[in-house]
Amino acid sequence: MSLNTPLLHAILERADKHHARFGWTVHDRVTEAVYDRARAIVDRSVKKTRAGSPSWQQRLDRILTSRAFGIPIMVALLAAIFWITIIGSNIPSTFLAGVLIEEGGLSAWLADYLGVSAPGWLSYSLYEGLHALADRLYWPTALSGFLIDGVYLGLAWVVSVMLPPMAIFFPLFTLLEDFGYLPRVAFNLDRIFRRVGAHGKQSLTMSMGFGCNAAGVIACRIINSPRERIIAILTNNFVPCNGRWPMLILVASLFVAASVPAHLATVVAVAAITGATLLGVAVTLLVSLALSKTILKGEPSAFTLELPPYRRPQIGRILYTSLIDRTLFVLRRAIICAAPAGGIIWLLGAIRYGEGTLFSTMADALGPIGHAIGLDGVILLAFIFAIPANEIVIPTVIMGYMNLGRMIELDDPGQLFRDNGWTLLTAICLMLFALLHYPCTTTTLTIWSETRSKKWTLLANLIPLAVAVTVCLAVAQTVYLMRGS
Repeated sequence: MSLNTPLLHAILERADKHHARFGWTVHDRVTEAVYDRARAIVDRSVKKTRAGSPSWQQRLDRILTSRAFGIPIMVALLAAIFWITIIGSNIPSTFLAGVLIEEGGLSAWLADYLGVSAPGWLSYSLYEGLHALADRLYWPTALSGFLIDGVYLGLAWVVSVMLPPMAIFFPLFTLLEDFGYLPRVAFNLDRIFRRVGAHGKQSLTMSMGFGCNAAGVIACRIINSPRERIIAILTNNFVPCNGRWPMLILVASLFVAASVPAHLATVVAVAAITGATLLGVAVTLLVSLALSKTILKGEPSAFTLELPPYRRPQIGRILYTSLIDRTLFVLRRAIICAAPAGGIIWLLGAIRYGEGTLFSTMADALGPIGHAIGLDGVILLAFIFAIPANEIVIPTVIMGYMNLGRMIELDDPGQLFRDNGWTLLTAICLMLFALLHYPCTTTTLTIWSETRSKKWTLLANLIPLAVAVTVCLAVAQTVYLMRGS
């Protein structure tokens, strides 16, 4: 049929008239009428001897999906998951660091947590063992440095920092999913997302982004509308993924929780991270609104959700889905991206250039830009090299400050940061930039795989970068003006 036929114009004109008459809610009204009709048929056809009391599932739904308690309960559950993840991941993360990286192996871990001395074979980490092997094989210093201090340490930090939180977060998240709670989250947030021109199911994909933005992008397949699927993909990066949690936790602990008594430190850290998460959700909504009004204009598609019954969680399926399908999948892709980054960081920190190294020279060049947005050149350079994996930001920053040729991490880096000019403004801008900046390589590759579009893949990186720079610039310049500097 030709686009200019009178029949087509007549159809469009008639559609416009019906649209003016019924408005945007015609699908909802039809669906509501269908359910009302079905209820009327049931009432006429089914005889009830006595009025039954609401089931426990109905009573629970009245609470979890109510306007008064639905969203507060959702936030409380999110905070509880963060709290369990933060508390629970510290011990296994320290254990993995002892096995893979720390000098002395598991000596400190066994003494701190079990109060016992480590046997000789546990007093050496794999890192120390690799260096001992390299010395025995007479490897050149440059070769052992590149492979062990660069590539291996990059992989080891990603595993020790990333694996424990994922192994805790994903099972907890999958537990809520298997129980049937996530459709209630979508139900609670549907109205908000529709008001910004997005799809209610975007709340589910956003929730997946808390574990890994790449997994969140893949989850956008559940959105049938191509336009709204693209909106969900472009904004999924604004919720903090597993790779950014260690950074947010460290900064919140050093510069926020440190100002309160020790017994409140964990609560304050959780509150700061939860606040950052809610800010990410707010930015998700604002950017979704901007996209739906500009380059992705269109009518929000209808989202009719019939809440499924609650189910008894199946532990075997939860463990398989969370640990095999999600944790190992994300970890494998992060390791693939982190290996070359570790080697490059080592080279830049080891090669001398003028009075410093290539790393310090590049950091000095980025210094003015970093200062303008409340950071410094070393932090900006660390974010650039952490594009493959956000987990290596803090080790890279420490390497730059200490001018070492390998990535390390300190038990208490707070003093090192303060000696290099960190203030509360630096910490706030770092948290904001970490929350809002461009996706990692794993997520970018996933976006390309899902969209097969250079345009959307590029915008998925440029939009978060523009938002991060704008927000940090506004915060930093406001503080500078108040200080008069």
